[in-house]
Amino acid sequence: MSRIHTLTMPKWGLSMTEGRVDAWLKQDGETIEKGDAVLDVETDKISSSVEAPFSGVLRRQVAREDETLPVGALLGVVVEGDASEAEIDAVVERFQAEFVPGGDGEADSGPAPQKVELDGRTLRYFERGEGGDALLLIHGFGGDLNNWLFNHEALAADRRVIALDLPGHGESGKQLQRGDLDELSDAVLALLDHLDIEQAHLAGHSMGGAVALNTARRAPERVRSLSLLASAGLGEEINGAYLQGFVDAANRNALKPPLVQLFSDPALVTRQMLEDMLKFKRLEGVDSALRLLSSQLFGDGRQQVALRDVLASGAPPALVIWGDADAIIPARHAEGLQAEVHVLPGQAHMLQMEAADAVNALLLDFLQRH
Repeated sequence: MSRIHTLTMPKWGLSMTEGRVDAWLKQDGETIEKGDAVLDVETDKISSSVEAPFSGVLRRQVAREDETLPVGALLGVVVEGDASEAEIDAVVERFQAEFVPGGDGEADSGPAPQKVELDGRTLRYFERGEGGDALLLIHGFGGDLNNWLFNHEALAADRRVIALDLPGHGESGKQLQRGDLDELSDAVLALLDHLDIEQAHLAGHSMGGAVALNTARRAPERVRSLSLLASAGLGEEINGAYLQGFVDAANRNALKPPLVQLFSDPALVTRQMLEDMLKFKRLEGVDSALRLLSSQLFGDGRQQVALRDVLASGAPPALVIWGDADAIIPARHAEGLQAEVHVLPGQAHMLQMEAADAVNALLLDFLQRH
């Protein structure tokens, strides 16, 4: 008995409509295990590998290298068992005949980011999924809700999941009053109020982890659990040179070296990523917001806020995930915490993007238990 699987262009994040095939990592005739990286695809946000959701033998590379294809387009054919070339031809022909780019209507009718005025400030957020206890995703310094583009859909399979742009970031208001964690936590709590969420799971990356910790410190009754990814607030050390370089960078050549430090694979820092970040940094109010946050939270190249005590009682329950190759905040900050800790070998600071499958699995398992 044979099973013929079609490998298609994935949708990474709300805004992705197409991807360019950068390189095939597996060749026709090679055996593939579920989870293997089969080819590299570049989008307007990031480059990443397409992983096989099934095992078998790669029998047909349909997409050509350097070809740009819409989401859902056929990339290749993987076969479990035996199948003739004629059978594979028939599957490919039927797929191509029936495939309509954007035919699922998701780009038009699916959920879109929303904006709301709260306490005199615009906040942008995006939500997907329903049921369960809501999960709020909080990005790090200089990021936005797209930092979760490889996680949001997977996490929203059986619960409501919201990602926001923190004040000073993304398309939220850029004006900051104090630039401290309390101001950012106030925005988080105001959004939960607006969405009628009494209690939520909080997941925070880097500075967003410190925001989540601080929110739990200030309003413990609102936080069901904490998931902290390469979190700030758990130790003094931070890469001050990275922060200074990122804040000061005004062109691609200056911005690329700091951004490369975020990833274990420097090829992930694409020209488009650099252009998008520069476009953000040139928006009115962004430079002063980033400088204020950096001085308040990470002045003199040290973390200024200590939040380890938030985890001391074991309530709320906490999950901590770190990459052992993190060049921004050292993974040793995870040691000795009253939390469930996972350190991922070879991963750098942006582990929720580079190791999305592993991070998603850990988050889903943790959330199901809490």
